[in-house]
Amino acid sequence: MNSEKLSQRLEKVSNYVLQGSVLADIGSDHAYLPCYLGLKKKIKKGIAGEITEGPYLSAKEQVVLDGLSDIIEVRKGDGLSVLKENEAEVVTICGMGGSLITSILEKGKDKLGNAKRLVLQPNIGAKNVRNWLLKEKWVLSAEDIIKEDGKIYEVLVADRSGEQPYTNNIEAELLFGPFLLKLQNVAFKEKWAGEVRQWKAILAQMEKSQGTAAETKRKELLDHINLAEEWID
Repeated sequence: MNSEKLSQRLEKVSNYVLQGSVLADIGSDHAYLPCYLGLKKKIKKGIAGEITEGPYLSAKEQVVLDGLSDIIEVRKGDGLSVLKENEAEVVTICGMGGSLITSILEKGKDKLGNAKRLVLQPNIGAKNVRNWLLKEKWVLSAEDIIKEDGKIYEVLVADRSGEQPYTNNIEAELLFGPFLLKLQNVAFKEKWAGEVRQWKAILAQMEKSQGTAAETKRKELLDHINLAEEWID
């Protein structure tokens, strides 16, 4: 198999990679994303980072298969540890939970000195990613949301400079995404309708739960439900 066609999810991510950049794709799996971008001549160099032996070997094989060994290097290691300082101009991290993505960014932020853009695709917990980006003064510059094969995916794009998109409604915007909240497409509405149903089901199960932790969780769920009902059409 070659890398000339990506999943819709990764194609969305590829659209936000800067032309002519040095790309680091962390948790690259089969290296489909850097290979696709290499074949499209959109990147000048790609680094595919993978911690697990099987995907690491698959990625190496894919790079050879696509004839891209001159511009794409596959490295084995944990997160951003595969990079040299100031090496990557664009970093992509896709297909993980938001907490893991923020952990990778936090642990490796000393490697991001030359990075102009982060393109992040959390499977869950996008709020964690937005919080981290805001704390570290990365500017959220775009968001996307799509449904593919029955699953809904969010894509977050952050740049070094620009104006933060947040308003006085930052609590709702961190949860739902400031751009996505304006867009409110079909995938967005479906995602949050499902989340609200789940939150209400958890609340019902917690009816007899007692203690500080249960009360904190109950308040968080109620706050989220109220935000969804207020902000989502």
